[in-house]
Amino acid sequence: MNGNEKAERKSGKKKKRRLIRRLTVLAVLLVIVGGFGFLVIRKLQRDNTVTYDAYTTTVGTISNSLSYSGSMQLINSTTYTADADAKVREVYVSTGDSVKNGDRLVRLSNGTTVTAEFDGRINMLNAAKGDEVKKDDSLVQVTDFDNMQVSFRIGESDISQVSAGQSVRVTVASAGATFNSTVKSIDYSTYSGNNVAYYTAVVDVDTSGKNIYPGMQATVTIPKEEAKDVVILKMDAISTAMDNSAFVYVRQEDGTMARQPVTVGVSNGNYVEIKDGIGDGETVYAVAKKEETETGLFAGLFSTQQVNPPAGGWNRNSGGGNNGGNGSGRPSGTGGGSGR
Repeated sequence: MNGNEKAERKSGKKKKRRLIRRLTVLAVLLVIVGGFGFLVIRKLQRDNTVTYDAYTTTVGTISNSLSYSGSMQLINSTTYTADADAKVREVYVSTGDSVKNGDRLVRLSNGTTVTAEFDGRINMLNAAKGDEVKKDDSLVQVTDFDNMQVSFRIGESDISQVSAGQSVRVTVASAGATFNSTVKSIDYSTYSGNNVAYYTAVVDVDTSGKNIYPGMQATVTIPKEEAKDVVILKMDAISTAMDNSAFVYVRQEDGTMARQPVTVGVSNGNYVEIKDGIGDGETVYAVAKKEETETGLFAGLFSTQQVNPPAGGWNRNSGGGNNGGNGSGRPSGTGGGSGR
């Protein structure tokens, strides 16, 4: 073998080694790119998964209302005092006694007989037979706990919706008592607040026999709208289109979701009346999660659907509480709205 042949053989071996190295690098790159592509595809699939929550309609009564806080206040409470220096000749009542308008309470030595000016209860008794009293000394206090009132502030955004004579419901939670009444008056001339004006309304309440006392916190509820025996649906199930029209998703025979327009009515913020579009007992859907990081071809190729069943499984569920938004599906008698 001459020198030229040896040189050519050596050069060929070098080219072969370079080719092997290049092929090895290319194979490694293909593995890396393939692995990366697989991860990208998996991520696109996850990012384009649309999750639906299921909801079922029911029939019930739904209402909404305005609600305000206040405290119970006395209307009639009088402390009777001595009109002159005198001696107490007779005391006709005891603490806790119920008295009527005109009943005698205390008689003084100067001939003065103190009588009740309204029906009420002896709340305090500071005189006993034989006591020497000075002018203006307190003798007895009569308080009417059976007829009280609650005042509350109405913001400027609500004041046009409230008027004297309007029906209200007063709830004193600490006493477990609820009363029906009407708005007695509204003071439109005196307002309070810095950036928002507030006006004061007063409601008289017949609290007979309920052990309601001044200072107890009360909630005044003013009903606005009510729809009885209608199809209702949880608000979370309602979707809104670009034109602000309402719709729900319904499941097709092939498992895909389609939009179903609905007409909504009275809402209490938790449940809403469905006037048209779906009926009682129908299961509908709303998008629970939809995160799309890619659009177009990738979204179409890799998007999938997942449906979450309603609470309690696929059985028909009940609505959400009447007049109170309590979710019980039965009337609660307190403000807010719902369905049974």
